[in-house]
Formats: sequence, C-alpha cells, structure tokens
Amino acid sequence: MPTDLDAEELGTAAIRLTVDLIGVDSVNPGLVPGAPGEREAVDLLRERLARAGWRTDVVEVMGAPDRPSLVAIAGAVDPSRGVVVLNGHLDTVGVDGMADPFTARVDGDRLSGRGACDMLGGVAALVVAGEYAARAGVPVVLALVADEEDRSLGAEAVLAALPGIGIRPELCLVAEPTWLRQCTSLRGYAVADVEFTGRASHTSLPHEGINAISALARFVTAVDARAESVRARGGELLVSVAHGGRAPFTVPDTAVATVERRTVPGEPPQAILGDIDAVLAWLPTDDAAASARHTLRMSRPAWRLAPDGPAREFAGRLQAALADLGAGDAEPFDAPYWMEAALWEASGVPSLVCGPAGGGLHSVDEWVDVGQVRAFTVALARTLVEWAEPA
Repeated sequence: MPTDLDAEELGTAAIRLTVDLIGVDSVNPGLVPGAPGEREAVDLLRERLARAGWRTDVVEVMGAPDRPSLVAIAGAVDPSRGVVVLNGHLDTVGVDGMADPFTARVDGDRLSGRGACDMLGGVAALVVAGEYAARAGVPVVLALVADEEDRSLGAEAVLAALPGIGIRPELCLVAEPTWLRQCTSLRGYAVADVEFTGRASHTSLPHEGINAISALARFVTAVDARAESVRARGGELLVSVAHGGRAPFTVPDTAVATVERRTVPGEPPQAILGDIDAVLAWLPTDDAAASARHTLRMSRPAWRLAPDGPAREFAGRLQAALADLGAGDAEPFDAPYWMEAALWEASGVPSLVCGPAGGGLHSVDEWVDVGQVRAFTVALARTLVEWAEPA
C-alpha cells in the first residue's frame, strides 16, 4: 500500500467536500418543476478538478441544456487500454418538510442535509480518492452524472459520449449507499399505463353505458392475484396509480392504471407486458366490456455482479481494504431497488456497487455516517493505486 497516504487528511477532505456539495441546491427538476438541477454542483467540481490539472468535459443532455454531467480525467489515459471509472450522481430529490436542507449539520457521527446519504457523501469520497490516485500517477476517470433520481438522462448521455472523449472503461464503481457492503444484485423495473375505454351515459341509465372504472377495478384485483407468483420469484407487480371518470352523474368512459414491475436478474425488463396481457386475457371481452390498451412508459434491466472478471476482483480488493480499516461488512446483499450499475453493465462495462451510507434516504432527516465516508475514501484510494501496480 502507498506509504504517503494520510488517512486522516483524506477522510477530512472528503467530509469537507460533502459539506460543500450539500450546500448546493441540486434538486432534480424532473421531480420538482423549477428546481435548479445539477449545474452549480458541476461547476463547483469542475473548477476544483481543473485547478488540480484534470481534464474536464461537461456532457449535456440533448434537449435539456440545464442538465449537465461531468467527466473528469486524470493522467494520460490510453484509449486502447481500460481505465477505472468512478461514478456517482449529483442530483437529489426534493426538500419538502426540511427546515434547512442545504446547510450541513454534524451531530456525532451523523452528517445531515439533503443528499448527504444519497449520494453526495459517496461522490465526495470518489473525488478525494481519485485526487489521491492521480497524485500517485494513476489514470482515473470520474463520471458524475445528472438525473439518476428520475430518468437517468445523464448516465445515458455520458455512456454515449465516452468513446468520443477517448475513454474505454475497464470497470465502473458506482458509489451508491450500500453501508460499505458489496452489492451482488439489483432488481430492474418497468412502468406501463393501461387505459380502459368504456361508454358514457347518464348514471340513472347505467345499462346504456360501459363503466371503465369497473373494468379498472377488476384489473387491479387480477394484478394483485398475479403478483403472488411474481413475488415468489423475487420480483414485484402492483398498480401504483389509478384514476378515471369525468364528473358525477356520468358513467365513466375512461380510466387509467399505472402498473409497476420489479424484475430479477435473468428476466427481461419488458416482462411487465406479458403480465399485463395475461391479466387482460382474464377480464371479460364481450360487447358490454370496456376495451383496454397498454403502453410501456419506461424499463430498466436488472443487474448482477459478475462471478469473475475485473469488477468482481476490484470489489474483493475494496472489501479487503475496508476490512483492514475495521470497516465494512463481509456479508454481501441483494438490493431490492435499482441503480445505474445496470446501465453501465448493459453497455459492456463490468460494474460494481459499494459506497458509504447512513439513513433517511429521500426523507426529511437524511444523514450519512461520517466514519463510513472516511473509511470508504481511504480504502478506495488504496485500492485504486494497488490496482494500477504491476502484478
């Protein structure tokens, strides 16, 4: 391991940067209309890294010029050879109910503020560990993206831009909050809308109409029944939004249900369409029944850490470095939610997920564990340098 690594200095630098990032309002405007998004956070990090000699590229989302991501490169990256990419997202969810969301507060081992856990503590650790590796002569790429909390527009734009920037990733570490544990799988997801069309009539003469809400109700019941077998395989299926009708005294001729599906590794993200078709086939189809059509709104693949290869090896080395520091948990876990490691893997980049955490994700009392940020920063700095050393 490097002999000049000052663990206290690195950990303190990561905490300071976390505080600075919390102080920036980077709420995702896709979730909260009018929110400022990631521009100020990108500017803060770009200025910092450029002063240290990093090459910085701002990657814009086509059609959304105020949603930038940052790709920063340290050292001479050979496009014919792979390089480690350190990935995190800069956007946060909204701040309703929070008294002072952009002022970081330290209470013991808790550092609180919007985005502290998800995932500005992880981003700060990536930056500081990357800076240390760069000073040791190790080529590093930071991919700090927009819009993870909504549609992953930033990650998609960065993945499309990397070949033109001259980057061929060997692997990608996503520092989402895992409580320093090794994440071994993520569930994918899909969202679809099912629209029922009936026939309007006066409610005093309901036999002259076709009630679309009644069809929707039968559909919801059938989805709940089918969900039992989906859950038995580790997935999830449910109706999360439902609405219909136009006004009182009119038999409703329209109703819409939004269906969500969580998929497990090995299932296609479009499995939701088969589920919906199976449920609709169970509903009445005579002339007195409402018609139905479904539209896939979006889908993301599930992910599993490869059983071997560079991502698995890097994950093992990182866990060993954390263990040397008395941090982390040897027990890996399967996450029930989704993260952008799946997009990197689907693009051909072996990926792993590990990062510092705390509590209160997406809630009014979000916080990150100071000790985890410190330990992750030091362990990652060591791992990056060791990874680059000849075998």
